[in-house]
Amino acid sequence: MQTLEKTNMDEFERLLEESFSKKSTVADIVVGTIVKKDKESYLVSVKGAKTEATLPFKEVSSSQEENVELAIGEEREFYVLREENDDDGMVLSLKRLVYAQAWAQLNDAKVQGDIILAKVISAVKGGVLVDVADLKGFIPSSQLRTGTPFDGLIDTKIEVKVLEADPKKNKLILSQRLAVAEQRDQVVDNILATLEEDMVVKGEVVRIADFGAFIDINGIDGLLPISEISWQRIKHPSDVISLGETLEVKIIKIDTELKRISLSLKRMGEDPWQQIEGQFEEGQIINGTVNKVTGFGAFINIFPGVEALLPVSEMSEENVNPFNEFKVGDNVEVLIKKFTPQEHRIALSVKDINKD
Repeated sequence: MQTLEKTNMDEFERLLEESFSKKSTVADIVVGTIVKKDKESYLVSVKGAKTEATLPFKEVSSSQEENVELAIGEEREFYVLREENDDDGMVLSLKRLVYAQAWAQLNDAKVQGDIILAKVISAVKGGVLVDVADLKGFIPSSQLRTGTPFDGLIDTKIEVKVLEADPKKNKLILSQRLAVAEQRDQVVDNILATLEEDMVVKGEVVRIADFGAFIDINGIDGLLPISEISWQRIKHPSDVISLGETLEVKIIKIDTELKRISLSLKRMGEDPWQQIEGQFEEGQIINGTVNKVTGFGAFINIFPGVEALLPVSEMSEENVNPFNEFKVGDNVEVLIKKFTPQEHRIALSVKDINKD
């Protein structure tokens, strides 16, 4: 019987010691009771702490009021500003509870995968800064729907998901891309059912890449390939369109299996290949501008949006290097050797101009 009592006492002492050794750290929420008021602070008895904690007057309220009184014996929750150590007691804050609660909500949003609203404050190197519940967060460029920050985002509210919420490091990382992807998965089938090929729709440019641009069509992204932006040759999509711009485009393909939409901007206007029918003929000598030089020939712009090929074999009677003969922007006189606009093909010649 004595041995059993000793065992129970040992277990009690172990649990008691464990409760005291469990230290609260910065950003933790603790429960304490106001026990005394000094000249510059309150003293608070915190459950589990070895010594009384300090609550500075400046940490009582975020308002400009000077006489915010707390009652002796009042029990409240507090935010830990500085943890207890061998030399100093814990320092607490009441005004930072709001921030702590905001961090807690953001952590819940991360765990549950919720989508929340964030206001874009400014564009910085590598992404954008946002405001969420009075906390500052960061969205890396890789997590932006646009893939890059732009001025049109400033002061707008966007939907995001929480990637990381660490109050101790004051680190809040968010993703717009994941929020958009989740919403897209939910609505894509319904939206696709309302669209048809050859339909003209309005959309916002949400991302620009080397190969084209992505246009938001009623909540899902359609691809506008660089080849469908203009009838004329362009070096990069950003030469013609910009992020945030609203465009009217034509749907040229809908892949219901892969849930993709292909768009065209150039087909909103008249096909220049149809316009040139009847304006040119084989054997005609015309002027054109060099758009591109390759190892097999040069592409000559003979009409807005229409390129014709001048093969290297048609440049001279002798073997020549196209790069030595022409450069982009040159104005050249050429002869139309073959004219088939229905096939979008026109062959040119320089060497045949002087033939009898």
